[in-house]
Amino acid sequence: MLERIWLIPVLPVAGALIQLLFGRKLPNWAVSLISVGLPGVSFLWALGCFNELLGQPEHTFATTIYTWLPAGAYHLSSGALANFNINVGFQLDQLSAVMLLVVTGVGFLIHIYSIGYMGHEGGYYRFFGYMNLFMFSMLVLVLADNYLMMFVGWEGVGLCSYLLIGFYFQRKSAADAGKKAFIVNRIGDAGFLLGLMLMAVTFGTLNFHDVTAAARGGRFAVGDAVITAICILLFVGATGKSAQIPLYVWLPDAMEGPTPVSALIHAATMVTAGVYMVARSNALFVLAPTALRLVAVIGAATAIWAASIGLAQNDIKRVLAYSTVSQLGYMFLACGVGAFTAGIFHLMTHAFFKALLFLGAGSVIHALSGEQDMRKMGGLWKKIPVTFVTLLAATLAISGIPGLAGFFSKDEILWKSFSSPYGSTVLWAVGWITAGMTAFYMFRLMFMTFWGKSRVDHAVEHHIHESPWSMLGPLVVLAALAVAGGYVNLPKLLGGSEVFGRFLEPVFENPAALAAREWSHSVEMELMGLSVAIALAGILVAHLAYVGRPLTPERAAAPAGAVRTILLNKYYVDELYDALFVNRTKDLGNALAAFDLGAVDGGVNGVGWSTRMSGELSRFWDQWVIDGLVNASAFAVKLMSYPARIIQTGLVQTYAFLITLGVLVFLAYYLVRFRF
Repeated sequence: MLERIWLIPVLPVAGALIQLLFGRKLPNWAVSLISVGLPGVSFLWALGCFNELLGQPEHTFATTIYTWLPAGAYHLSSGALANFNINVGFQLDQLSAVMLLVVTGVGFLIHIYSIGYMGHEGGYYRFFGYMNLFMFSMLVLVLADNYLMMFVGWEGVGLCSYLLIGFYFQRKSAADAGKKAFIVNRIGDAGFLLGLMLMAVTFGTLNFHDVTAAARGGRFAVGDAVITAICILLFVGATGKSAQIPLYVWLPDAMEGPTPVSALIHAATMVTAGVYMVARSNALFVLAPTALRLVAVIGAATAIWAASIGLAQNDIKRVLAYSTVSQLGYMFLACGVGAFTAGIFHLMTHAFFKALLFLGAGSVIHALSGEQDMRKMGGLWKKIPVTFVTLLAATLAISGIPGLAGFFSKDEILWKSFSSPYGSTVLWAVGWITAGMTAFYMFRLMFMTFWGKSRVDHAVEHHIHESPWSMLGPLVVLAALAVAGGYVNLPKLLGGSEVFGRFLEPVFENPAALAAREWSHSVEMELMGLSVAIALAGILVAHLAYVGRPLTPERAAAPAGAVRTILLNKYYVDELYDALFVNRTKDLGNALAAFDLGAVDGGVNGVGWSTRMSGELSRFWDQWVIDGLVNASAFAVKLMSYPARIIQTGLVQTYAFLITLGVLVFLAYYLVRFRF
């Protein structure tokens, strides 16, 4: 199966092509069969490849499909000569195997859920075409064996996020959110691309294996300025794709897309790309302590910043969106203190409970006929019990309650942020406070949605219903993973053997500089106890605020205080960006459009020279370049189709004559050729 690993991304893209080219003519059942079936086969193939990988030497496999860019020999910045080639190739090692199973497994469950959720929506085939394309792009990203191919998948998920966030394109807020995601990501991608260029000049290759070998080969000293610059530029790309300060502003608006899109973006695909890229580049980052500290500081700052905003949001999906930004900050905090395994472990567990949270929120929205405001919910636990139980499991997991997946991964990050040579008490304290805030806003969501008396509009209340099993089935599977998924890396402190960490160890070779300082088990137990205590405190405060003091419709409608108003408006960062960048860019465009040298030289007949010239240039460009190319292509098609149009008369007699003529010509050739 490994020899045909290319089938894993090819199957979803085949589904995308079928839907986008022919889906309009297919019934919904056929769209579902193709667009859900092919990612399902992709997941099964991924499981088979993973099983074979375990039998491979060193648990690695690589294959080259063809040479993409044979650039040839050129001189590196060091003066050495390198032969620079970029292949279209795939590799599967311990890290990409984890990502592969997360993307295909969680992605497949989201596709199944989408059948029920999107069944009555317009553009059903288009939705699944985009979803399949999203899966393909993310699979190319995680299976690529070099940075340039990774960048292709990186740009692919950016395009698909634009298409899916703006799926309801007739709604202005959705169209604006799609554009916002696309533009903000282009800013980060510019940094990523510059990092790749500097890497190519420095190493003479963009192949993961070769770059890692060179970085670990002793050629570069710790703190090397060029390596630091490469890492910082790569991290700029990660801040865009994985929504970190200052480029996080697009992700909360991504909720404008259908709920399955939110689940796919937030849990299994796009936002995890930046974390994966930093983890994949671990050999470079350990040579750049400055870049590592930057990653840790930005991650910690994003975690607590986004969590504080989530405290006051009333839209159920927006709370989860800021939760994602915060949890991604946790992952970068782990990577920034050199605990790459902890970051990837939390990425995996987060995929389980965050997909479940978004899909569960979608089930609530489905039950309430589209309502997303938690102030208009309440008392739903008896009416949609399966949704309630599964969402509760996810909420307990993300809150860090012992025994569930989120506890193990989050606690490992907190421990490493304290014990690692690149960690500190301050970083641990920020992560610890964020854990308490997470527990509070998640149980605030649960209490406002499911507890107390119903605040649902009377017109909606009579139609509350549990979701179909096409939606509930994935919730149950994800709930099981959110409960049990953390045991694959049970810490030694609790009697485990850290199987997950040992599996990833060859990818994250831990140099002496990153070896953990020696701490007694008692210190680790004390910190673990503190993390549990802050989570329980957050739950208790949420209970006192929303159950002990029931949320009435009057209280829900009461004006917000000063602090809550700031949090509701997200610290006014969007308004600040508009004032500094968006509006100033518009002003510049308007100024250039209105620029007229006639204001200086008097113009001719009241019309400036630049205005007349720009008008002439515009007409020339439209008429001869734009229209010219279109008309030329049409003329070429017409010219080349002329012989075919002569014989395509639509008359059966003509076709019979041409067939007879063809047979006679063939017989004549045969007789002459063989001289019969």
